[in-house]
Amino acid sequence: MLGLMAKKVGMTQIFDEEGNLVPVTVLKVEPNTVVAQKTEDKDGYAAVLLGIDDMKLSRVSKPYAGQFSENIKPKKRVREFRDFEKEVTPGDELGVEVFEGVRYVDVTGISKGKGTQGVIKRWGFGGGRSTHGSKFHREPGSTGQSTYPGRTFKNMKLPGRMGREQKTVLSLRLIKVDAENKIIMVRGAVPGINKGLVVVRAAVKK
Repeated sequence: MLGLMAKKVGMTQIFDEEGNLVPVTVLKVEPNTVVAQKTEDKDGYAAVLLGIDDMKLSRVSKPYAGQFSENIKPKKRVREFRDFEKEVTPGDELGVEVFEGVRYVDVTGISKGKGTQGVIKRWGFGGGRSTHGSKFHREPGSTGQSTYPGRTFKNMKLPGRMGREQKTVLSLRLIKVDAENKIIMVRGAVPGINKGLVVVRAAVKK
């Protein structure tokens, strides 16, 4: 499966060939360096390890540097892509040209963190009446039983930390591949903050 790491730049809008206005997310694809390869004979499965963003040598520990060969600088971010459909060797650099001919992609990223939130924002509860005298506005309501077992079960929808979770958006249409500026544009929204790391793969359902 083809895939690369990219950084979310932000959203904009462009006109397609038919003159329709299309909202797109811009993803910057810095050169992805092939760090290592895994084979079925040695590791039990086939995969390619890609890395981006060079690290300062003073910040690299010896155990971490051990996974990089002498001709490859240690990378801040390393991801594994199984069953990579392109012939590569360690040291190769991959860019947006990997997605030439691909029409749809799946994008994985870490969603924006929203801190501790109540049940209305976190789970979409309707809440109670807003009129004067109501004692139930935004509370979660009853969570347990008055008799046996007399406790709150696991996985109840309650207030708590919201966001900052790994999310994958499937089958986003790839609108444009700009090799000169090293960017790709996909139709729709992508999880995460601007400048956040995302993983872009060829769509599995298209």
